[in-house]
Amino acid sequence: MTWMVTGGAGYIGAHVVRALREAGTAAVVLDDLSTGHRRFVPESVPFVQADLADTDAVRAALVEHGVTGVIHVAGFKYAGVSVDRPLHAYRVNVTGTASLLQAMQDAGVERVVFSSSAATYGTPDVDLVTEATRTAPESPYGESKLIGEWLLADQARATGLRHTSLRYFNVVGSGDPALPDTSPHNLFPLVFDALVAGRTPRVYGDDYPTPDGTCVRDYVHVADLALAHVAAARRLEAGEPVEPVYNLGSGRGTSVRQIMDTMAAVTGIAFTPEVHERRPGDPARIVADGRLAARDLDWRMRHSLEDMVASAWAARRAGEPAPTR
Repeated sequence: MTWMVTGGAGYIGAHVVRALREAGTAAVVLDDLSTGHRRFVPESVPFVQADLADTDAVRAALVEHGVTGVIHVAGFKYAGVSVDRPLHAYRVNVTGTASLLQAMQDAGVERVVFSSSAATYGTPDVDLVTEATRTAPESPYGESKLIGEWLLADQARATGLRHTSLRYFNVVGSGDPALPDTSPHNLFPLVFDALVAGRTPRVYGDDYPTPDGTCVRDYVHVADLALAHVAAARRLEAGEPVEPVYNLGSGRGTSVRQIMDTMAAVTGIAFTPEVHERRPGDPARIVADGRLAARDLDWRMRHSLEDMVASAWAARRAGEPAPTR
């Protein structure tokens, strides 16, 4: 069995590739390097640089490498930016996914694990989000991920495609110091960048109806997330039943202030975050019930909050001098 990881040169995709290899499963990476890094792909893993919208190139890669399943991680992942660039988000996430599914059909590849998102839920009105919670995305990004799930379901009805979608919550940490999160929009890199530059990190709103007034989110370690992809791929390979969607969340929330306190403790850089006004559309709390994934995908929290911060900080610092403050 050989699994193609689209977006395998990115932060999450590269962790999935390593988890596949550690499980003894052959992998091939397809990535256009628009946000990924060639150095994230191990030299022993075949690499194809191509745009998902290029159906012929994707089809050729599937055939050449004898691919039997796809873990589809590639995508435009910035919810806030997607509001200003909706057409780009749809081209990458919807048109790209449709192109991939066409290439898979042409090549006779009948298994896919799809990288979805908690953004499909929008602002939920429940304390604990389950897979049955109503989807109501509030950004083109969230909408595009939900459409991706629909595409898989429609293709399954038409062709027998076997699929599952993993709805990520807040993915952080690093399973390898060589694999940092380099997103310019995610909380951890934003805080680390501020600390490295000698700036004070920001908190947006401290008057929410939460224990300490700051937003509560569901943080999961990227290495745990990668293992869930491998488990999903194995179930598809074995012909075992899978749910159409799984939440990958911890079942417990962590506030932004708790994150900041842990970052100060782990980095050794004392700071009091600047408090700014709330950002429009930020819900007070989003926490997921991950019991379905625990049942089927061996989904569990193998890392503490301190582990998440420490591993992310180690990856951020790798190759550069420690900051002074």
